[in-house]
Amino acid sequence: MKITNIPSHVAIILDGNGRWAKKLGQPRSFGHYMGGRNLFTVAAAAKKHGIKKLSVYAFSTENWKRPEDEVSYLMTKPIEMYHENKHRIHELDYKITFAGRRDRFSKELLEVMEEIEHLTAKHEGFELTICIDYGAYDELITAFNRIEKPATKETIEKALMVKEPVDLLIRTSGEMRLSNFLLWQVSYAEFYFTKVHWPAFNEKQLVKALKNYQKRQRRFGGLSA
Repeated sequence: MKITNIPSHVAIILDGNGRWAKKLGQPRSFGHYMGGRNLFTVAAAAKKHGIKKLSVYAFSTENWKRPEDEVSYLMTKPIEMYHENKHRIHELDYKITFAGRRDRFSKELLEVMEEIEHLTAKHEGFELTICIDYGAYDELITAFNRIEKPATKETIEKALMVKEPVDLLIRTSGEMRLSNFLLWQVSYAEFYFTKVHWPAFNEKQLVKALKNYQKRQRRFGGLSA
C-alpha cells in the first residue's frame, strides 16, 4: 500500500454482532462479547497501518430501545471485561477516549470509562475513540447550545465531541446507511460497505478497505488535477 495515502481518521459502524452469533447458533450476547474483543484487534491493526485515529460506533442514543436484557448486558459486560483485562489496558501504547452522553450510565461504568481515559491520556500517535450513547443529532444540538452566536464552522467543530473530520467511513454487515453517526464529520468522507459482520472483520478486511480507499479521488468540491 502507498503509505502516503493512508486515511488519518477512520470511523467504523460496528454492525452485525447479533447476526454473526445467530449464524453460529449462539445468543446475541455472544456476538456482542466477541465484537468487543475484536475492537482491540482491529485497533492494533489500524495503528500498525499508520491510521492516526479510529472512531467506532459501539452504542447509539437509539439503542436504548433494544430489549432490556440486551441493553443490560451491553452496559455491564464491559465493566467485567475491563476488570479481567485491566493489565492489558496498562500495556496499551495508544490513547482511548469516549464520545457521547454520560448521564445515563451507571456509576460503575462511568468509573471504568474515566479510569481508561486517565490511564491512556498521555499516549500519543494513535487514538481510539469509542462512541457510546452517541448520536450525531444529540452531538450537534449540544454543540449549537454551547457556542456563542453567530455560529461558524470553526466554533461548531470546536464544540463537537469528535473534532477531527473523517477520511474513511466503514460499515460492516451489509447495511448501507449512516444511522446518525458523525454526520458533521463525514461530510467529505469516503464510504466503504462490507457484508462481513463486525466480529469477523479483521486486519485482512481492514487492509481491503484501505486499498479501496487508495483508489478514490478526493476532490472536496474541486476538480481533479
